[in-house]
Amino acid sequence: MKKITALFIFIMVISTSVASALTPMQSAFSNLDRFISSYVEGRENEPDASDSGKVILGNERLLTEYSHLIKGKRLGLVTNQTGVDSAMVKTVDKLYNYNEAELTAIYSPEHGLDGKTLAGKYVASYTDKTLNLPVYSLYGETREPSKAMMENVDVMIFDMQDIGSRTYTYMSTLNYVMRAGKKYGKPVIILDRPNPIGGNTVDGYVAQDKYLTFVGVDNLPLAHGMTAGELAGFFNRKIGADITVIPMKNYKRSMVWQDTGLKFVATSPKIPDIYSAFCYIATGMGEGTSVGQDDYFKWVGSAGIDSLALANSLNSSGLSGVTFSPETRGSRGGVRINITNFHRYNPVQTSIYILTAANSMKTLNIPSEQNGVIPMFEKIWGGSRFGNALKSKWSAEKIIESYQDELNEFKEERKKYLIY
Repeated sequence: MKKITALFIFIMVISTSVASALTPMQSAFSNLDRFISSYVEGRENEPDASDSGKVILGNERLLTEYSHLIKGKRLGLVTNQTGVDSAMVKTVDKLYNYNEAELTAIYSPEHGLDGKTLAGKYVASYTDKTLNLPVYSLYGETREPSKAMMENVDVMIFDMQDIGSRTYTYMSTLNYVMRAGKKYGKPVIILDRPNPIGGNTVDGYVAQDKYLTFVGVDNLPLAHGMTAGELAGFFNRKIGADITVIPMKNYKRSMVWQDTGLKFVATSPKIPDIYSAFCYIATGMGEGTSVGQDDYFKWVGSAGIDSLALANSLNSSGLSGVTFSPETRGSRGGVRINITNFHRYNPVQTSIYILTAANSMKTLNIPSEQNGVIPMFEKIWGGSRFGNALKSKWSAEKIIESYQDELNEFKEERKKYLIY
């Protein structure tokens, strides 16, 4: 018996020693894997993406530190499939099961509550049979909550994931909810979330007043570099609603999504993963020009374009953090976007270089206002300036230089509303 006990103790000592030796080795391999998967270059000053630095979302603080904002109140929740916490628990379920307040209404944006309806398609209101609650569409008969939609609500709560583009309509829905909140005396709580493409990526023409629509709801550049909470503050300079932002913890402006430690949920049918979110601005802004995206925004091209020539032109441009592989799809020549450094990559400038390169290979159709009707292309770009520059065959460098003054003015104004 003594021999068995001694053998057992010996085995335990050896096991502990081996485990102790492996721990730093495993940690080293883990760090190496993180380093390799995170963009290869330029990481010396990037934020720590370890579990200890994982971002804590606004929706994870609402029922604890900020519960006083909702206790005893009837709640309206503006959300969709992206409204989850870091454990993938839906905010709608958390509020429905919260005993100290009552969830009385749900509001869904473009693509619907489940995020599966295609872009631009009508979303109907209905009653959720499981929760026995109304789900009011804000992409159907109205895009702003009506008085009737809000009469059984004391507080509106907003929890949806944006992808950092002025044209992505979830933040337009936030703007319209704030307008309704002001109109009908309902406070709005914004549960903050990261900007997936980074809080320092700010670029593009600033949308002019004439061109403000649901795909460009305020005077923002194409990439605004702001979170939902920061955008709410920016929007509110015009609206004057009663808003409260529940901020994140551990979030830094220099972070891209991969730094946050959070799982990415498909934000819409064409944005199934974080890579598509990064490619969205780069490949999706050629509406009406014949230059269009494919493969969930990871490819861009057009009929009449030579794939190899386009790839060579773009690869010789010196754009940081991205390369281009020639790829022909049917009758369309084009390129695949290869992001090599997610922190240095600039999707707006990538888009401008793609469209100017394509325009140099064949004269693109550039949509412009006709008989007072503004085309989607001008709504997307926030004016006619980019289209006119393409018609004049300006270089990408000249185009980018042309909007720097207005962009710098926006950056100064933006500072007032930054939280992080």
